[in-house]
Amino acid sequence: MQETALMQRDASIIADTTAPTGVRSDWTREEIAALFDLPFTELVFRAAEVHRAHHRAGEIQLCTLLSIKTGGCPEDCGYCSQSVKADSGVEATKLMEVQAVLQSAAQARDAGSKRFCMGAAWRNPKERDMPAVIAMIKGVREMGLETCMTLGMLTPGQATQLAEAGLDYYNHNIDTSPERYGDVITTRTFADRLQTLDNVRNAGINVCSGGIVGMGETRADRVGFVHALASMEQHPESVPVNALVPVKGTVLGNMLADTPLAKIDDIEFVRTVAVARITMPLSMVRLSAGRESMSEATQSLCFMAGANSIFTGDKLLTAANAGDDADAAMMARLGLKPMEGEEPLREIKGRAMKAVGGCSGGCAA
Repeated sequence: MQETALMQRDASIIADTTAPTGVRSDWTREEIAALFDLPFTELVFRAAEVHRAHHRAGEIQLCTLLSIKTGGCPEDCGYCSQSVKADSGVEATKLMEVQAVLQSAAQARDAGSKRFCMGAAWRNPKERDMPAVIAMIKGVREMGLETCMTLGMLTPGQATQLAEAGLDYYNHNIDTSPERYGDVITTRTFADRLQTLDNVRNAGINVCSGGIVGMGETRADRVGFVHALASMEQHPESVPVNALVPVKGTVLGNMLADTPLAKIDDIEFVRTVAVARITMPLSMVRLSAGRESMSEATQSLCFMAGANSIFTGDKLLTAANAGDDADAAMMARLGLKPMEGEEPLREIKGRAMKAVGGCSGGCAA
C-alpha cells in the first residue's frame, strides 16, 4: 500500500511537469526529492518529454568560455584553483586587452560557437575595469555572438552598465544548497549570491546560474541546490551543471583525492541534469565543467535527460576541456546538430515572460 501511495504521489508530480507550460516556481523539496527517487529510466524519459515540449530535440548550443583575467581571486571557494588560498600553481594575470578578447571571440565564432562567455577571477569588478569590460561586450555582440560574463558580485549600478552595453547573460552560480554553501565558501554568503542575481535580473539581463555537483555533498544537498533555482519567481534562463574537477592544491581537490567514494557517480550526475530539466523546463541546461573526464555514454545520457548546451574548446577557464574536434566527432556519432541562430533564445525568453506574467523587478522586455 505504501508503494502505491508513493507511485501516486510521483505520478502527480510528473503530471505537473507535462502540463501545457510546465512552468512552476512553487516546487517543494519533497517534490524534487521524489523526482530524484524515480527509477532512472523513468526519470530520463520524463525529462526527455519535458525537453521536447519546450526545445528542439537534437540541437546543442555550442559555447566558448574565455578567462579574461586569471588567478589572484581573494575568495576562498574550496573548488577553485584561481583562489589566492589555493596552492594550485595558477599565476595571477592582468585583465586581457580588449583586442585580444575580440580575437578569441572571432576564432570561437569561426569554430561554430554561438555563445561567448568571459570570466574574470574577481570578487567584484572595480570601476576602473568597467570601460574595458563594456568594450568587450559590445565588440563580441557586433560579431553576432550571444554574450555572457562572470565577474563576481555586482552592484546595481554595475549591472545597469552591463545591461546598457547589451550583455545577454550574467553568470553567477549558487554552487550548492544553502545548507552546504558555508562548507565550501566562507568569504561571501549564499544571500550575497542571491543579491547579485537580483541586481542582474532587475537590470534586465538574463540570469545564468547553476552549480557544481560532486563536492562531497549528499543527495539532499542536490535537492536543495535544484530547489533554490527552481523556486525562484523567474527561473534562470541558463542553468550550468558542473561536475567538480578536483584540482590539487584546492581544499576540495586535496580532500577528494583521498576519498574517491565521495565523488558523484555518473548516474547521479545524470539524475541531477534530468531533475533540473523537469523543474526548469524553459531554461538552457548547460553541461559544463567536468566533461573532459566523462565518457561519451554519460554525456549522451545527459543529452537524453535534457542538457542542450556544451562548452567547447580545450580549456574552461583553467580546467581542461574535451576540445572542438572531439566534440564535433561525438556530436556526429550521436546525430546531434549545433543550434543555429538566435531564434531559440527569443522563443524561450518570450515563453518565460508569458509564463510568469512579465518580468519582475523592472526587467526590460
